[in-house]
Amino acid sequence: MPAQRDLVINTGPVLALTAAGHFEILRELFAKVVVPYEVVQEIEAGGRTQFAREEFRAATWLDKRVTATTLPPLLQSTLDAGEAAVIALATSEGIGTVAIDETVGRRVGRLHGLSITGSLGILIQAKQRGLQITLRPVIARMRQRGIWLSTALEAECLRVAGE
Repeated sequence: MPAQRDLVINTGPVLALTAAGHFEILRELFAKVVVPYEVVQEIEAGGRTQFAREEFRAATWLDKRVTATTLPPLLQSTLDAGEAAVIALATSEGIGTVAIDETVGRRVGRLHGLSITGSLGILIQAKQRGLQITLRPVIARMRQRGIWLSTALEAECLRVAGE
């Protein structure tokens, strides 16, 4: 299954896919996965539990940026640093697809002409491309790790995935 396009990813999808047990599918679905410096810093900070930090460090196949992204004032004042960097980097490098889970970030990304996906969209895409993924237990693992999903989003994803 050849990868098709590049992706710039935010912190939320990295954490959610790690919680789901499917972080590695990014490698199969995308030619290159770019992680802006600001997102690298958020994940490296690790929060209280250091969740996903080791998996992220071990993922040498990621294109982890080592310098800060130049953020336009509008993005800086509208979004958190990670989301703003994802959108700014994607638009400056001509990468048309971003992975952002937060509603406002997704909206702003669309306004910038980007194709938006999120952690559940990536899982559905993987399933549609033939990878063995069953969403119901995956969503349960995400919830157990504290990933918040609305019941409406969960129901829609299960419907789209044919579960």
